[in-house]
Amino acid sequence: MNLNRYILTSLMKILLVILGAILLFLAGTMIGYGIIGDGSPFKVFSPSLWNHILEFMK
Repeated sequence: MNLNRYILTSLMKILLVILGAILLFLAGTMIGYGIIGDGSPFKVFSPSLWNHILEFMK
């Protein structure tokens, strides 16, 4: 029983780290595009913007 609790808490910690990384990535893109880039912070979620970025990187 003690091993199951250890595995569960370890998985929850890993999930929280991954979720935190995703949230920080989204916040960083909004700050970078909205404040530094002089655009609308919510426009960063536009699929056309990401298509443009991916085409630029090719």
